[in-house]
Amino acid sequence: MATRPPVSLPKLSRRARILLTLAGVIVLILLLGARFLDTYIDWLWFGEVGARNVFSTVLLTRIALFFATGLLVGGLLAISLAIAYRTRPVFVPVSGADDPLARYRSLVVTRTRLFGIGIPVLAGLVAGVTGQGNWELVQLFLNGTSFNQRDPEFGHDIGFYVFQLPFYGWLLGWLFVAVVVAFIGGLLAHYLFGGIRLAGRGGQISGSARVHLSVLIGVFVLFKAVEYFLDRYNLLLSDRNSLFTGATYTDLNAVLPAKLILLCISVFCAIAFFVGAFLRNIQLPAIALVLLILSGIIVGVAWPAVLEQFSVRPNANEREAQSIERNMEATRIAYGLDGVDYRDYTGSSQATPGEVRDDQGTIPNIRLLDPGVLSATFTQRVGRENFYGFPDKLDVDRYTVDGKKQSYIVAAKEINTNGLRENQQNWINRHLVYTHGNGFVAAPANTIDRAIEEANSDGGYPIARTSDTQNPNGSGIHVAEPRIYYGELAHDYAIVGGQPGQAPGEYDTATDRSYLYQGTGGVPIDNWFNRLVFAAQYGERNILFSDAIGDGSKIMYNRDPRERVEKVAPWLTVDGDPYPAVINGRIQWIVDGYTTLNNYPYAQRTSLGMATEDSLSGVARQANNQINYVRNSVKATVDAFDGTVNLYQVDNDDPVLKAWMNVFPGTVKPGSEISPELREHFRYPEDMFKIQRELLTKYHVQSPQEFYSTQTFWNVPQDPTQPGGLDPNSDAAKQPPYYVLAQAPGQNEPTFQLTSALTPLARQYLAAWVSVSSDPQDYGKITVLRLPTGGNQLEGPVQVQNAFQSNPAFTQDRTLLGNQSVDIIYGNLLTLPVAGGFLYVEPIYIQQRNTQSYPQLARVLVSFGGKIGFASTLNGALDEVFGAGSGDAATGPAQGPPQGTTTSPTTTPPSSTNQQPPPPPAGGNANLDQAVRDIQAALERLRAAQQSGDFTAQGQALAELDAAAQRYEQAQRAGG
Repeated sequence: MATRPPVSLPKLSRRARILLTLAGVIVLILLLGARFLDTYIDWLWFGEVGARNVFSTVLLTRIALFFATGLLVGGLLAISLAIAYRTRPVFVPVSGADDPLARYRSLVVTRTRLFGIGIPVLAGLVAGVTGQGNWELVQLFLNGTSFNQRDPEFGHDIGFYVFQLPFYGWLLGWLFVAVVVAFIGGLLAHYLFGGIRLAGRGGQISGSARVHLSVLIGVFVLFKAVEYFLDRYNLLLSDRNSLFTGATYTDLNAVLPAKLILLCISVFCAIAFFVGAFLRNIQLPAIALVLLILSGIIVGVAWPAVLEQFSVRPNANEREAQSIERNMEATRIAYGLDGVDYRDYTGSSQATPGEVRDDQGTIPNIRLLDPGVLSATFTQRVGRENFYGFPDKLDVDRYTVDGKKQSYIVAAKEINTNGLRENQQNWINRHLVYTHGNGFVAAPANTIDRAIEEANSDGGYPIARTSDTQNPNGSGIHVAEPRIYYGELAHDYAIVGGQPGQAPGEYDTATDRSYLYQGTGGVPIDNWFNRLVFAAQYGERNILFSDAIGDGSKIMYNRDPRERVEKVAPWLTVDGDPYPAVINGRIQWIVDGYTTLNNYPYAQRTSLGMATEDSLSGVARQANNQINYVRNSVKATVDAFDGTVNLYQVDNDDPVLKAWMNVFPGTVKPGSEISPELREHFRYPEDMFKIQRELLTKYHVQSPQEFYSTQTFWNVPQDPTQPGGLDPNSDAAKQPPYYVLAQAPGQNEPTFQLTSALTPLARQYLAAWVSVSSDPQDYGKITVLRLPTGGNQLEGPVQVQNAFQSNPAFTQDRTLLGNQSVDIIYGNLLTLPVAGGFLYVEPIYIQQRNTQSYPQLARVLVSFGGKIGFASTLNGALDEVFGAGSGDAATGPAQGPPQGTTTSPTTTPPSSTNQQPPPPPAGGNANLDQAVRDIQAALERLRAAQQSGDFTAQGQALAELDAAAQRYEQAQRAGG
């Protein structure tokens, strides 16, 4: 029985069509408006930093991929639907009184153009949105270069695996998607129009439907043959063996031949489908398909499993030797470990006081200040105003001041709008007044102001000085432009510049509150269109209606140095710890950039996040991406005043960087443009070093058999200064590496280097010490001091910390210092090669338990050869270990303990730069006079409580002193 004629559906009126169109346009605007807004704001920002070529290249590549993948999937689906429609049966037999598909068939027939175009367009849109995200892969394929290294199995250049093979796999994946979508679309269309019927025994299929679908299946199987061909190369990245990455014995001797066999069977199967389609015989394709499935199970799965179980595992150390050797070589090259300088070091020494005293390379430069502890100290002592602040972790760098090179704890004094008081928390203050920081702070890393000798002495603070607009040479380092608009604490936007008398003026100093920005940073916001755009972006109507915004006004956003570098170079992995440096009188943020891969043949894959995770806080954490190649090929600078981003090439041999430089020509400057002053402040990046030391724990071994046994593997020790760090069975975080200025064995002078101790696998004694130089002369040179495996073992960091904790002198002093109102903070435990042995140095800080307190250095612990020294200075601790006079080589406090001081070591002094007490009452301001009297009375009560040993009274007196100091500051501000 034939189907009844299609029922004509009512047509929409003109008014209804207009309303539906308007509704569709509104929905489209709502869906795409935010995307267009973000795109325009990004376009403005890239114009600010002079990197619109990056923006346009990425955008055009995404658009091209959107249409390419969309046309592939949508176009093939449209062709499949058209074939199914044009070859539909003229008469559609039905079973029963009515055809359940008749109403749907009628709807499609009356709206052929809508369904024939709409469905493929919808599928194409979904495919385009998905495909445009792979712009990096396509650009690397188009601009890839040669590595001039060949893989050991197939002899292809490494560039084939890095640049070409991923693209082939991506393209093949989209071809699979397109064929599958076309097959499903054709199958449903044939079913709808009667080409496929499920009624009757086994159903029925028309000849045209059989040809159409068989051809699509044949094409799919043919693509499967191509996939088997490419899978042969992907075996070099196999993770079959958990010990190493790369093709195993089973992969090479079972899986690889299986791929070739399945390739041939797939080609035969595809031909069978093509022949069967035109001979109208499905028996041959069915036989071929069954053969392919059985072969995949037997040859592709069963045979490799049998070989692995009965041949490889019983003899794995021999069977996998070649694969392990390939993995070891590739891993060392991929991670830059092929040039490591291994040196045997006994580590045992009986150093005399004279030898220690004569050490002018390491001992005088021992770093006592911990950059991870002193942020609060810097904030309280040199931050002054409440809206200035410092990152949670400060930085270590080296400077030559007065002809002497030494390491400094450095920080930029940034604006911190989160520190504004409630009466300062309005929109104008947050975004137009408090816009920038002011000053570069530096403190010698090897000394403090004075030592804490007794319970009534004050000291233990860094000698931190500031170069700012009022005193450009205050820190001993000249800063011509100390204003900081771009920094790690700048998480919000700022509107700067404008016309005098119209703009509120930016806070610059206590005497100048009307500064207007004149730099090149920021995006113009002095036209109504941009004001409307940014008002919509931030949901802030004040941007649109504020009279303070006018001619010359600019808006600054994306102000974090890491974020700026990541946007300018989206193909880089950025180090988690930018640091400020003064270059030619300007504060520059230095940011390290890495090129990474995850498809370097035979190189060991590692998790970026796990390899860089340790106890260090205040740094950005890396994502848990799998990588097996890394190069610190780019050094970036971000100007703290105008936000200028410069990328410099520091690895001329990195093929990945060369490829990206082809993609974005002119974005990365050649290394020849790096000034000598800038190069002097390059540090070997921490994340890079963490990755390399993690790999070194395994890849220092020399033979495959030794590697397979894992007996001589090393381990990164856990940080014993952190909670749980002394328990070997805990999951405490790893000890971070430390920057030090030291003279290691084989060096002729002190060098700025990044160092770490290593211990044997599952043991706590010291196995090796690794360092990498940051000096321009031998930048990046990795040196490993290997200790003997037999005989007396040297104590590792955890064992030394245990010895510190059980030392009688320290135990007694810890009880005195660590009372109910004081916390003890353990600083970084440094491991330094000195006089043929290893010297451990750990500063001990104390901090009052109140919101206004901050750490101060109280004691120093030293260990060498099992002997422990504990004193208020490094000099004294060295004397205890090596004998009288040995501590003379160390840098002592800047001055001795103050005479007649009555301030407790845990007292928090007023947060001023010079730390002077307030002047006596002058009679001009009643509130100010009363605050001074309250401070003096609180000091008297504190002195009496200290003399009596009453800790409760001390706490009450400190609280009164803090409250009086706050009233004094408020009275000062109120008085003008």
